[in-house]
Amino acid sequence: MEKHLLFIDGERVPSCAKAWLPVYSPADGERLAEISRGNAEDIDQAVKAAGKSLAGEWGKMTATARGRILTRMAELTLARLDRLAEIEAKDTGKPHSLAQNDIRALARYFEFYGGAADKIHGEVVPYLNGYSVNVINEPCGVVGHIIPWNYPAQMLGRTIAPALAMGNASVLKPAEGACLSALKFTEIASEAGLPRGALNIVTGLGDEAGQALSAHPAIDMITFTGSPRVGALVQAEAAKNYLKCVLELGGKSPQIVFNDADLAKAVPVIVNGIIQNAGQTCSAGSRVLAQTGIARALKAALKTAFEGLTAGPADSPSDLGPIITRQQFESVVKTVAMAKARGAPVIGEGRVHEAADPRGHFVAPVIFGPLAKTDPLVREEIFGPVLAVLEFATEEEAIAMANGVEYGLVAGVWTENGGRQQRLATRIRAGQVFINCFGAGGGVELPFGGVGKSGHGREKGLAALREFCVTKTIVNDYR
Repeated sequence: MEKHLLFIDGERVPSCAKAWLPVYSPADGERLAEISRGNAEDIDQAVKAAGKSLAGEWGKMTATARGRILTRMAELTLARLDRLAEIEAKDTGKPHSLAQNDIRALARYFEFYGGAADKIHGEVVPYLNGYSVNVINEPCGVVGHIIPWNYPAQMLGRTIAPALAMGNASVLKPAEGACLSALKFTEIASEAGLPRGALNIVTGLGDEAGQALSAHPAIDMITFTGSPRVGALVQAEAAKNYLKCVLELGGKSPQIVFNDADLAKAVPVIVNGIIQNAGQTCSAGSRVLAQTGIARALKAALKTAFEGLTAGPADSPSDLGPIITRQQFESVVKTVAMAKARGAPVIGEGRVHEAADPRGHFVAPVIFGPLAKTDPLVREEIFGPVLAVLEFATEEEAIAMANGVEYGLVAGVWTENGGRQQRLATRIRAGQVFINCFGAGGGVELPFGGVGKSGHGREKGLAALREFCVTKTIVNDYR
């Protein structure tokens, strides 16, 4: 069985404790590989390697040179698309087509930020006579990154590419449940010419390697994507060292459907918004708010769509794959069972493909409704293919319901009324609002992040580059 080492200072090295963690297939429960169980000592070595890189070749490199390396990483990623997608599909259970899309997205992150590396300029501020004032952007320094298991390859690109583009050195702690593509990517980083220590990867458990990274006194910034509970722990550790944090902590995103909506356009997008990646998406559209005049037709269309959906293995004609981790699978199954037990009305439910291994983590997609605003299916992030439907009468009620949860990540608005489109976009508390669409293909260019329980800070787009830098003002008295 293949064993995967840590990647520190440009080398593959065993963990200091020489310990291992098993990696299981979510499709059949079989053991795929073993990864090193990194600990605080390994994190310390990785942070030191990152600091050494900043003091050496990587820190002295021009922005243009950094950009060229990142662009080369994008090219090499696409050249190895099939192999990386094969690893991603096996590790996460995703259909091969979705895994390929994720690897293309990984390449796009490095392509985008490779091109942007030398284009985040400073400014000259007009000030008093006899003074010149320059405002420049400097890298934060050593950045710690903790990423989840739902989009391992994409998440690596989303956080590492902008950090490197701004000249930071990175220590990545990927999720132990799915990290094989990240470890394989180190080959691309080395081949592209990324200096030793600019990127380090330490696998391990969250309460060991992750906690050690969050609390390390020699890092300058931390990024985290995951649950609000763990995000609060990460931020508490970082606060002890006065570190800047970018946190993306999930959502309970609404799809708001008004009476004048085009259902032929809306329904396929709403369905895909919850079954994509088996619902394991922070920005999943997990709530549908339906205006009373269209609710009956919308529920009928969603019922038909859901009853035609199938969850199954990658080599079957299925619409969604398995839940990636056993723990999350059990959580989703329990949530659905409890909802049915308390009498939550089921509008429609898909099925698990007959070819699915019974040891796999397959969940039939299901839609409940109409539900009360206080129902747990409406208020809590489930992170599975479970959709909740509510009904509203007025625009004001729709806005109140959309904002009536603790999360604020993404929202979709379906209406042909231009004024209403603008009012909803302005008043909904969310980091992204989509009008007559949802997700917009992922959009590397689009700033992404939330408010409230969804976290703070922004990823993607040029906004991410500004998160990974420190603004410095230089004042010169030349009188």
